[in-house]
Amino acid sequence: MKIVFFGASKFVIPLIEMLNQNFELTLVVTTERNPLDTVPQYCERNNIPYVAIKSLDEAKDMLKEKNADLGVLAYFGLLLPQAILEIFPHGILNVHPSLLPKYRGATPVQTALLNGEQQTGITIIKLDQQMDHGPMLAQEKEDILESDTTEALHDRLFTKGANMLQDIIPQYIDNKRDLKTQNDEQATYTKKSLTKHDGFFDNDNPPQASTLDRMIRAYYPWPATWTRLIINGKEKIIKFLPNKKLQVEGKRPMSLKDFLNGYPELKEAVEKLF
Repeated sequence: MKIVFFGASKFVIPLIEMLNQNFELTLVVTTERNPLDTVPQYCERNNIPYVAIKSLDEAKDMLKEKNADLGVLAYFGLLLPQAILEIFPHGILNVHPSLLPKYRGATPVQTALLNGEQQTGITIIKLDQQMDHGPMLAQEKEDILESDTTEALHDRLFTKGANMLQDIIPQYIDNKRDLKTQNDEQATYTKKSLTKHDGFFDNDNPPQASTLDRMIRAYYPWPATWTRLIINGKEKIIKFLPNKKLQVEGKRPMSLKDFLNGYPELKEAVEKLF
């Protein structure tokens, strides 16, 4: 079975690895255009054909030439038009890290953590032209731990998604998997994307400790949770990291204890946050 994968970010590597080991992965299409980015690097190391694109027009002819049976997509960043969907006889399956129709959009894991959810999951759908809207093939829940960051939760979810997909693809191709329409009335949506400013908080009007904790975990590793404080007469960016670690602009991360020892003038400003 010939498969093309569409995706970006280090979180999708378990999916690429599974597809490469269990099916004929003929091409990876990614929006990561720097050869040092995770997906291009992984494909180079494992001799997997890939193409880094800015728009889907760049890949259309190549996709047709591959004659793939099925597409698989996760965290790709571009909405696929009908002309691309129709290239694949069995369509394209999307691995989405939320319990759809909840948290449609680009930042479902971050949003679940910010909202203090205790549970999320993986949903595998057949893509249509609307965002995260297509019929569902499978869905599995995953508990959110109190220590979970966006990075840790993504890693678990996409490992789970790869295991699910390995079993589902043959069943789906053999028409042994029912498609379930999503309930659009229950749909919720996330932000389209995050910016560095999303992680900022005003230290003169800081969030509650519980809210700050969720921010720190949701915005790790990017864009990070940060504020500005005066150190030695100069305004510096201070990042707040998981496990009560802090990082002064231009310095290494350090424990809260070491931070307070090194910057005793900030003791009152920082301790009130925890």
